[in-house]
Amino acid sequence: MKHKNILIHGYNKTSSDMKVLKDNLEKLGHGCIILDLPLTYHKLEHGTMLLEEMLSDLIKDLKEGEKLNLVGHSTGGLVIRHLLSFTSHRKYIDKCILVATPNRGSDFANLVGRIFRIAFKKYKTLKSIQSCELKRLGLGDECNDIDIAAIAGNNNNLFFGNLLREENDGRVTVKSVKIEGLKDFILLPYGHKDIHYQPVTAELIDSFLRTGKFKVD
Repeated sequence: MKHKNILIHGYNKTSSDMKVLKDNLEKLGHGCIILDLPLTYHKLEHGTMLLEEMLSDLIKDLKEGEKLNLVGHSTGGLVIRHLLSFTSHRKYIDKCILVATPNRGSDFANLVGRIFRIAFKKYKTLKSIQSCELKRLGLGDECNDIDIAAIAGNNNNLFFGNLLREENDGRVTVKSVKIEGLKDFILLPYGHKDIHYQPVTAELIDSFLRTGKFKVD
């Protein structure tokens, strides 16, 4: 039985940013639901609690043996990780995939915190994804009983990427995406804002959902 796939957008985006990925996955036979979360002006924790409530409603409609897969782009992946750290719905979650997610903290948010901290008064999600803030959330044990994989990009096609010394996708370093405990990890030659639009990304997600591994034909 194929499970339902929940797609979660990143910082300062809406569900429309995940529509291409949704369409690509549906062409491969997967049912997808895209959600809108307040990931601009509110703390990350607020978005996570709303996701928990949304999952509570979705779980009511699951068929016997059916589960949920969670796929998040960028900050959406952090919402997934935070959710897994406390949710009462773990038994209904099968696999999770993090796409270009700053798992060790966003270098962009870290930079804003150093030179333009007043911005955090308005953009509270941005403040939440600083390295120091993620440490406060105590993430790290999410992979214990749920298979989690990550996809990173290394096409530095954004101005901010030039300020980063390490390999990056223009916004997030490869090192920040790759963390311990992942079931699989793969690097693609795309940038932060377009990696989730690529057909190959959907193909890799499809592979992991079916086999537990990223397999490229």
